[in-house]
Amino acid sequence: MLKEGQLYPAVIDGYASGGEGVARIDGMAVFVKGALRGERAEVFLEHIGHNAAWGHIEKLVEPSPARVEPDCPYYGTCGGCQFRHMTYAEEAEAKRRRVEDALRRIGGTDLSVSVIHPAENTRRYRNKVQFPVADGAIGYYRGRTHQVVDIGDCLLQPELDTACRAAVKGWMERFRVPAYQERTGKGLVRHLFLRTNSAGEALCCIVANGTALPHEAELVDALRTAAPGLAGVALSVNTRKTNVILGRELRTLWGRDWLEETLCGHTFRLSVPSFFQVNREQTEVLYRRALEFAALTGTETVVELYCGIGAISLTLAERAAQVIGVEIVPQAVEDARANARRNGLEDRTRFVCGDASALAAQLEAEGIRPDVVVVDPPRKGLAAEVADAIGGMAPARVVYVSCDPATLARDVKRFGALGYVPERAEAVDLFPRTAHVETVVLLSKREIDSQKVRVEFSLEDMDMSGFQKGATYGQIKPMCWKSLG
Repeated sequence: MLKEGQLYPAVIDGYASGGEGVARIDGMAVFVKGALRGERAEVFLEHIGHNAAWGHIEKLVEPSPARVEPDCPYYGTCGGCQFRHMTYAEEAEAKRRRVEDALRRIGGTDLSVSVIHPAENTRRYRNKVQFPVADGAIGYYRGRTHQVVDIGDCLLQPELDTACRAAVKGWMERFRVPAYQERTGKGLVRHLFLRTNSAGEALCCIVANGTALPHEAELVDALRTAAPGLAGVALSVNTRKTNVILGRELRTLWGRDWLEETLCGHTFRLSVPSFFQVNREQTEVLYRRALEFAALTGTETVVELYCGIGAISLTLAERAAQVIGVEIVPQAVEDARANARRNGLEDRTRFVCGDASALAAQLEAEGIRPDVVVVDPPRKGLAAEVADAIGGMAPARVVYVSCDPATLARDVKRFGALGYVPERAEAVDLFPRTAHVETVVLLSKREIDSQKVRVEFSLEDMDMSGFQKGATYGQIKPMCWKSLG
């Protein structure tokens, strides 16, 4: 029996969803922080649960050739990255295997993940950052805690964000602006929200536990001096005791409260609360794969559930007769409609606001029979009733875009019960150096049971003179096969 606080020899044979190495010691799965596939190590067990244990490498006996020195001084302290101790090629393969393993174990399918599309750029790719703020610190949370690590420069974010962060921290120190205290609900500055675009512009938003900031003019001046590409400064008011980041009220302190960005040839206007994938270049890869899986010819009706501001819908509309987008956030629906007008696609698109399950059922009740349904749900995946409603609409193809392999695999299994067969799966790395991965899967409607063969013949072509009235199938069957031969 394994014991906590003891050393055990181990061989790392894979990776967990959080990026930890996985070994088996006396039949129990052990998650080993910082371990790489193929390594031999002496592992110190920190905690033993009912079905698994957790530990760290005490002595590395045989290192992997994929092991590298982390290029970030905060790695291991900050919880933002999980893969900086290995080559990018090893990281990409770990993510591909993770998706394939989930589809096999949870989804019950032998479908292979044929490829993972790696990122050309693994640094400074994030176009949105939400820094938590604490006394003397603006950065990211330490792994598995709410302790904020003060990070002078993050290699995932543009240098423009680094300049804005330094300006805000300097303003807080100069005017003694208090940080929000999560435990007591007191203090003022909760988060620093930064959005950038490919044109080199930045939108800075302070999330505060109050309706105003002290020395707002000085804050704006500090930001404009530090970041020449600054487009606007905004205040998001969030006085609720919640872990939701943005508040319900937004006030512009200077400039404008939106940026424009291009994606797959379309222009989008992004406000502070707009959902937009954080890696523009890899998002284009992901959406192009979804478009190819949809196999549109220009005559199809397409329904997209969880459409956000319409980014995938507009990409699909270029090759479809009509796209109906469904989204529960009212502002996102308004943004989607505006984006369709901005890109000249309002005649091919329709965006409706409401819960995906209710609206999917409504579309089914209206008799809408889409040729293709595209879903890009949140991490929790599809509710069972959403999958059922999609099955009721009976599209020929379902294209599933997922940010979580486990819930994707669960839903693939649900679709299997509705007559849909997974045919293709590809992974796309939108989040290099982190444990997150995106996947796109094509599910096709099964026309007939693969174990049955439909046979058609006419009794008029058969000589029935030898059979009496009321002849049984056993008597007729040989003649049927003779006529088919």
